[in-house]
Order: sequence, then structure tokens, then C-alpha cells
Amino acid sequence: MKTVNAYAAPSATEPLIPTTIERRDVGPRDVLIEIAYAGICHSDIHTVRGEWGPVAYPLVVGHEIVGVVTDVGSEVTLHAVGDRVGVGCMVNSCRECANCLAGAEQYCLKGNIGTYAATDLDGIITQGGYSTHVVVVEDFVVKVPEAIPYEAAAPILCAGVTTYSPLVHWKVGPGSRVAVVGLGGLGHMAVKIAHAMGAHVTVLSQTLSKADDGRRFGAEAYFATSDPETFSTLASSFDLIVNTVSAPIDLDAYLSLLALDGTMVNVGAPPEALPVHIFTLFGNRRSFAGSGIGSIAETQAVLDFCAEHGIAPEVEVIDASQINEAYERVLASDVRYRFVIDSSTLS
Repeated sequence: MKTVNAYAAPSATEPLIPTTIERRDVGPRDVLIEIAYAGICHSDIHTVRGEWGPVAYPLVVGHEIVGVVTDVGSEVTLHAVGDRVGVGCMVNSCRECANCLAGAEQYCLKGNIGTYAATDLDGIITQGGYSTHVVVVEDFVVKVPEAIPYEAAAPILCAGVTTYSPLVHWKVGPGSRVAVVGLGGLGHMAVKIAHAMGAHVTVLSQTLSKADDGRRFGAEAYFATSDPETFSTLASSFDLIVNTVSAPIDLDAYLSLLALDGTMVNVGAPPEALPVHIFTLFGNRRSFAGSGIGSIAETQAVLDFCAEHGIAPEVEVIDASQINEAYERVLASDVRYRFVIDSSTLS
């Protein structure tokens, strides 16, 4: 076992604090990663505050991890010491169910093993990336292309793949009319990726305060949802709406913006139930769907896509001592657009 420095939540109501945790010995198919940067995702906050259900404390979160391989097991073939690598939202799955065999480990029928707050195959609760090192089985580690700035690569492991996966699944390409709800950590990546795919992209945000940013990221149009005229102006306009916000919205109003056979997909995950009237779906044969993170293959694919198209998240690098302040700023929407922890400040 290896003792490493980390930042942990001692409870649902207390600030995160410096601590140490144990990482397992490197097994035959394991990779030991010295973490360079770890992104702060809204999911981290939901989890440590118990908003998605009870968790075991103390808990180290963080599932946007990039670093360098410093040791490998005797049977590892996919990675080597010195490689730039990443770890996203999951670190294992059953590998045997129909979904895993289909390359959709994120939908493992037995439940994928999350990077934190999950029970691993050895019975230990997983601890995430707000730490200096992590040990992960090689199949759940991806390669980080040199073309992506190191500190900016981390959010692609969650925010990037979570938006890339539905864009690919719903076959977004040239001529597609895509709306992105919310221009935050996920939203700004959805805009950049959809634009690079050739789609006509519209941002739907509460206000126009980020309109210049949205257009800089590739949006052709930007509307304020606080203006009731937005919903009449854009009625039946979109093939796909990607909702990235983790707060309740009027689903019927947004669904009315879908064109014939259009789909609205939620990637944001508010803890509250969201009601929808079935007659809203009858109009234009609309669909309402959800999409959870992405597979390991998709995670590698989005990294390669971002490298090819010169896409990188907008990040603000912070020291570990600023994590609690960063949480409050995320909740106040005071970040453009992703906080990333410099893991060297944990030492």
C-alpha cells in the first residue's frame, strides 16, 4: 500500500481538508499514475454534499485526472512508464454483461465502478483525483495527446466526453441544428465540439452575459431564456438540444423547441425530479433522453478529436488550498469555465 496526500470531504457539511489516503499496490494489470492536474466537476460537489445519495466519509472526489505513468504491472501492455495518461469517471466494470461487451462500460448492468464513492472489486471504496497518485487497471486509462495543453486536458475526461457521447450518438454533423442549454463547464465544451462537427450551434442561457464567449467558442446564435419571446422565436427549431445544467428547468418549454423527430438529451443531473407532460412529446414526435458520461473508447476518441481540431477547455488553475473557495464559486456560476487543481500543491 502506498500512502499519498489528498484533499477529502470529512462530511456532507464540512469543508474539504488535507489528509492522506492509501492506494493499493500495483497489481499485474495496474498502472500507477502521478497526478499532475485534476478538474473540479459539479458532480464532485453534488456527491460530497450527499445530494445524490449517502456516501462513506471521509471521501476524496475528482474524476478528471491527468498525469504520468510511474509504474506498471507485469502484464500491462497498453501503457508504459513516462506516458501522459488520463482517468475519467470510472475505473472498472464487470467486463461480462451485454453492455460492457458492447463497449458501453458506462452502462454496465452491474453498475460501473466510479472513480470515487464506489465499491471496487476488492471491496474498497474508491477515492478520486484530488490526490497525488492513483492506481487504476490499464483498460480504464486513456492516452493524453501531446497537442492538448496538459492542464486543459483534465476536464475533457468528464465534461468533454459527457457532451461528445450524445453528439456522436445522435449523429451530429454538417447541417445539424444543435442547441446547448447552459454555458458552463459542460456547456462550453458542447459548443466547441458540436461546432467542430459542423453543426449550427445555438446557446440557450439565462442571460446574455456570456454571449461573446459563446460565439467565440463557435455558437452562431445566443438567446436568453429569461426572455419569454425566446421560446416563441425558436419554436420547432432544433434537431438536438443538449441540456447541461444541473438545476430544474421547464422541460415542456424547452421540448417545444424541437423540430420533427428532434431529441432533448439531459447530461446535467439535478437531484430533483423533472416533470414533463406527455402531450409535449406527441407534438413533432419529440424525444426526451438522458446520456451518462461516455465509454472508454469514446473518452479516447474525444481526446483525439480535441487534439485534431485544436479544442481545449477554458480552465482556471488553482492550488489545493483554494478548493473550498472554488466550490462556492462553482455554485455561484463564477468560473469560466473549469477549475483545475495543480496536484503539485498537494505535496
